[in-house]
Amino acid sequence: MSTKNSAPIRTAIVIGGGISGPVTAAALHRAGIEARVYEAYPGPAYGIGSNLALAPNGMAALEIVGAADAVRAMATPLSHQRMSVGKKSFDLPGLVDVEPLRLVDRPDLHQVLHDAAVAAGVTFEYNKRLVSVEENSDSVTAVFADGSTATADVLIGADGIRSTVRSLVDPAAPGPTFLRLLGFGAYTECSLDLPPGTMVFAFGKAAYYLYWSMPDGRIAWGANLPSEQYLSLTEARAVPAQEWLRTLRDTFADDEPGRELANNTTAEELQVVGALHIMPPVPHWYRGRMVLTGDAVHAPSNTSGQGASMAIESAIELARCLRDIPDPATAFAAYEALRRPRVEAVAARVARMNNTKAAGPIARKAMGLMMPLMFKAMKPEKMFGHEQRFRIDFDAEVRPAGVNV
Repeated sequence: MSTKNSAPIRTAIVIGGGISGPVTAAALHRAGIEARVYEAYPGPAYGIGSNLALAPNGMAALEIVGAADAVRAMATPLSHQRMSVGKKSFDLPGLVDVEPLRLVDRPDLHQVLHDAAVAAGVTFEYNKRLVSVEENSDSVTAVFADGSTATADVLIGADGIRSTVRSLVDPAAPGPTFLRLLGFGAYTECSLDLPPGTMVFAFGKAAYYLYWSMPDGRIAWGANLPSEQYLSLTEARAVPAQEWLRTLRDTFADDEPGRELANNTTAEELQVVGALHIMPPVPHWYRGRMVLTGDAVHAPSNTSGQGASMAIESAIELARCLRDIPDPATAFAAYEALRRPRVEAVAARVARMNNTKAAGPIARKAMGLMMPLMFKAMKPEKMFGHEQRFRIDFDAEVRPAGVNV
């Protein structure tokens, strides 16, 4: 029997205002649950990160919270992909009849999702850094660094890869794994003749990079610089941009068009991202009245092209579970059962790909020899169909895990 009209879960605290937080809150409001977002940073589009991809399944999920059209209006559609190793280049086969991949700047996406959530009735509070949580049998209270508190039926940790909520759910939970890569990005003027809507994944002699054409004629590019030294965003940005440019120019000096991209990029154009991570499997997704979503519990790396889309999907599925199942622990278990197999399958798919980004010259030469055979045997529908064609039926009722009738 449906519990939609009698669910005792009426209020939610959402920690984190990046991607999954606003989507979770907007979906909760659609489900009839009042949600308020608490963000540690001072505003909705705080300048962290460069660009990210939204896959067709992620765009479909954004339709549910009314944000898809705004994202399409500002995103760069990419319908054609290539891979290059050295001087060899190969077109990558793709799915037919799906929306193209869309590239967006992270701060712009944050702002769009914030605005969509506000339009849905969500309230945001900034400069609210969570320090502790107090639970009892029928509520949970968040305590913030400024001494203020907030109380609700449930608390949702959408606070990213360095999640405070994850450490409260499980103090022994694993943290993010450093991929021994540092991220950079830029938009720059370049003589490269690249057809519109094309992205190239390039394996240079010393490092991996990618680039794509922008509607205004510029070329956008990103680089993954191998590094044994861990540098956080703050630490990486403490290094002068001109110094990073010298390193990037040295790294891509023997690559084309990597050399031109690095040489044409100015210090003002360079976006420094810092260490790149993945999240290993998290044993406990919830405890008591607290639950994790988005990068706080699954971050499959930027190689997947699915990180943001998986976060958006999880946010919406969590809202459905809290709408339909009265008991928080039972709702959280249903949510985990829905999401864990899917997100861990994506992570498994890209695990080996991450290693190729820091491959040495011998491995790269072998890749160049093997790629024609690999692409000839590639079956896009088998590899990506189940990921990109996935759609959430928001109105369908969720039943407790293991209940099929």
